[in-house]
Amino acid sequence: MTTTADPLPLSETEALAAFARRDRAYDGRFVVCVTTTSIYCRPSCPARRPRPENVRLAATNEAAEAMGFRPCKRCRPDEAARDSHAVARAIGLIGDADARLPLVDLAAAVGYSPDHFSRVFARATGMTPAAYGRALRMERAQDALASSDVTGAIHEAGYGAASRFYEKARERMGMAPSAWADGGRGVTIRWAVAQTSLGPMLAAATAKGVCRLSFGESEHDLRTRFPKADLVEGGEDFARLFARIVAAVEKPGTPSDIPLDVQGTAFQERIWAELRKIPAGETRTYAQLAAAAGTPKAVRAAGSANGANSVAVLIPCHRVIRSDGSVGGYAYGEAIKRELLKRESER
Repeated sequence: MTTTADPLPLSETEALAAFARRDRAYDGRFVVCVTTTSIYCRPSCPARRPRPENVRLAATNEAAEAMGFRPCKRCRPDEAARDSHAVARAIGLIGDADARLPLVDLAAAVGYSPDHFSRVFARATGMTPAAYGRALRMERAQDALASSDVTGAIHEAGYGAASRFYEKARERMGMAPSAWADGGRGVTIRWAVAQTSLGPMLAAATAKGVCRLSFGESEHDLRTRFPKADLVEGGEDFARLFARIVAAVEKPGTPSDIPLDVQGTAFQERIWAELRKIPAGETRTYAQLAAAAGTPKAVRAAGSANGANSVAVLIPCHRVIRSDGSVGGYAYGEAIKRELLKRESER
């Protein structure tokens, strides 16, 4: 096995494993050159796998072509590179825009048809351009609310009308917009602590869904997180939800429709969405998680987003391990993480 002079952004072992399982999450991170056909392919190429002695790895399309290989006509890795550049440019345009950028204008700016580019963008980021723009505006609003009045924050974030912000905030944020600027004031959060086989577990929920699930925490910790919310212990309706939460913790990986009320940046929410796609009994590395979210170079940021998850088990951040196969860190200790993985592998 040989590689080009350009260093790969991952280990040779990880690259070959991704190629063997045709992992789409690694497309764009490297290409595979086949000496017997003089072509280079994406890791996910559906073609029959070549013999190991006929494989070379290259960090980029340009490196592969410098070695004398041409793009595969089946998986079209040259188009993958073009798609990646187009998505990166579109993200920049969305971020620089003062208001919503219509899909037809965005697609034209990067040289694609609107429908095709919407699919390309969604495949790379996990959301459509419109959804990405909405998430970015809401993220800006949350940041602005920490230091501005609500009306000012709405306009700073790029919302043309306050009614649009309040409509989207109710859908996505769970709490009223002003609550973000004032420690949860006016929000009722019901909570309880139960002794589970993994230790004492705290769960808390707004009217929309679970906003906190943790181990070894108390009302004091919850109040630190939501200092001005109205914290109410127990309650008949919450007791039914709490029983479902305990069951999900005792048997992790069991399908569940428990509602959540969690908020993060656009990037964090993409990472959390990818976490929920990991099948029970399986794990992913931080690099794989970043790649699946469409940001293969943001491994450290993916790790931070993973750690920012506020609802343990329900968003399974415990399914992420280090590239060397070790369990890695966990907010509630490695012992709990290992036990959760063990239970899921035995299902």
